[in-house]
Amino acid sequence: MDHPMDCQSMRPEGMDSYRPENRDEEDGGEELFEHHRLVADPGQSPLRVDKFIINLVAHLSRNKLQTAAKSGYVRVNGAPVKSNHKVKPGDVVTVELPQPVFEFELLPEPMDLDIVHEDAELLVINKPMNLVVHPGHGNYTGTLVNGVLHHFQSLPSLPNSPEPRPGLVHRLDKDTTGLMVLGKSERALTDLSEQFFERSVERRYWALVWGDVSADGTVEGHVGRSLRDRRVQQVFPEGREGKHAITHYRVLERMGPVTLVECKLETGRTHQIRVHMQFIGHPLFGDPVYGGNVAVKGAPGGKYNAFLRNMFDALPRQALHAKTLGFTHPGTQERMHFNSDLPEDMSAVLDKWRSFVGGAAN
Repeated sequence: MDHPMDCQSMRPEGMDSYRPENRDEEDGGEELFEHHRLVADPGQSPLRVDKFIINLVAHLSRNKLQTAAKSGYVRVNGAPVKSNHKVKPGDVVTVELPQPVFEFELLPEPMDLDIVHEDAELLVINKPMNLVVHPGHGNYTGTLVNGVLHHFQSLPSLPNSPEPRPGLVHRLDKDTTGLMVLGKSERALTDLSEQFFERSVERRYWALVWGDVSADGTVEGHVGRSLRDRRVQQVFPEGREGKHAITHYRVLERMGPVTLVECKLETGRTHQIRVHMQFIGHPLFGDPVYGGNVAVKGAPGGKYNAFLRNMFDALPRQALHAKTLGFTHPGTQERMHFNSDLPEDMSAVLDKWRSFVGGAAN
């Protein structure tokens, strides 16, 4: 899935910054290190502090946060609070822990990049599968950013970015393949970021989904982290959680139990296509996170089950490819459009589905 680096309504400030402090005797004299600092926007409605933090900080469980609050490590405007404390507009919320923040240096690493286009302002690449875009929790090396830095040595970052993401204005999931654009200059980075924010960038994905998709359509529903499992996303149709998200889809080819569709994004939320298609009953084929790596459709049987096992072995990921990308060049103001071929694994699986369905019909 493609994710623009847009702004949060509740803006994180100085997240993961390093700031040791000596506390007075009331705090036990314990030296604490600031791991997260969040400032509630003026329009913030009263919200439990644990929920407020979890909405903004990835890879942080509610149980761990509640334990931290019991130990006095969650503070609002400098004072320790319980996990059910209500955050109000303008509150400064910090998470301060006894251990220092893990720091890492973003180093250039040699990497074969599939460069589709490059000029003085920007770079368009075709991202392969099994490649994390930028360093983060559990992935501090071997990312696309490491490879791009080796290629250029130096790239600008968006101002006030809480994480090192040089050149990035959007991203794709680790196992989603396809086109990405990166900015090589501050002007390009800012301009492209604004285009993503204003939704003037054209992004079309090809996805193989389970089921016979009867007609073209649109999925509209807020997308945010699941309330049951923070590692995945879910759709909130009532809009009480998550962020506004819209995905348009059209049928390209029907192959019995599966359908090849083209998805056009208006927004770019985490896992948007994957979770939107699951929400309407058509999870992406092979998707291990959203239920696509089991037999969702089709008559069970020895031959069919063996066929599916072969397909999942051939494509051990979600069948999703960022096929086309269009935007306005930050320098020339020329409208640019790029198209990429399907990767070999996805193309081979499509051919096998065509043969399987064709053979079953005979």
